[in-house]
Amino acid sequence: MKNTIYFITGPTASGKSKFAIDLSKKIKGEIVNADSMQIYKELKIITARPTQLDNKKIKHHLYGYVDGSNRYNVEKWCQDASQVIKSLNKKNINPIFVGGTGLYIDTLINGIASIPSVPESIRNDSKKLLEKVGKEEFYKIVKKIDEDSIKLIFPNDIQRLRRIWEVFNYSNKKFSEWKKNKNKKFITSLDYKILLFLPDRKKNYERVNKRVLTMIKSGAIEEIENLLKLNYNKDLPIMRAHGVPEISAYLKNKITLEDCIKKIQLVTRHYVKRQNTWWNSSNLQIFKKITEFPDDLDKNLINLG
Repeated sequence: MKNTIYFITGPTASGKSKFAIDLSKKIKGEIVNADSMQIYKELKIITARPTQLDNKKIKHHLYGYVDGSNRYNVEKWCQDASQVIKSLNKKNINPIFVGGTGLYIDTLINGIASIPSVPESIRNDSKKLLEKVGKEEFYKIVKKIDEDSIKLIFPNDIQRLRRIWEVFNYSNKKFSEWKKNKNKKFITSLDYKILLFLPDRKKNYERVNKRVLTMIKSGAIEEIENLLKLNYNKDLPIMRAHGVPEISAYLKNKITLEDCIKKIQLVTRHYVKRQNTWWNSSNLQIFKKITEFPDDLDKNLINLG
């Protein structure tokens, strides 16, 4: 028997996690992480990872299980997520994915083009080239390599530009050509329901500001201090998590604590805006689009049929 896969998604700080726990109790489910930064062991506070108490209420999967030294990506997450789905199906338990990383959810449902992983040496080459020629010239270089791939990419989207350069220089095949390959699928069941929360953005911003303050009071500074002691490559995904660059700058006495807090609040609010834009333009089939915050809802009134 294949159980329905639920996705509880929407912008950060909107209250998805508590809603998911309540839903899990109601429909015999277990929670699976769909946030690209909550996977890392070292980031508990600044990613607002579920607490031990939350885990006692309902079993959680794919939280804090990846070492930050790993260059984790959407394909690896989809592979891990599909294994959790298979395991829960055998127990007749509904998987309830929770998180705002739309790319993860979209890829799990629709699959991904089979594009090769590139070795660390190639990544280092792209980094050195970028540092040598600058962002503007690097964009021109990538455009010459693969004009089709950059049509929808902004010149300041360095990560995606580097990826296009790296794939071409490693495989001698354009990124756009690789993407034409048949998608690699991760799940066979298309019985899924997306509950998308897109509450008032200004109120969401207020929640973001409060959450950042709570994180600082809860030990976020110490958490990042411990992370920096590990001397991870600054190019790793974990080092770009919201709060890591800003707190790092504070710990190096480059900015004040007040400025640090304001910067984290700002980048997180910008992220909320991007999440809203992404979901509003997504082609995924949405089961229910809800404009209230989850904790303002009467869970009993939501019809999941």
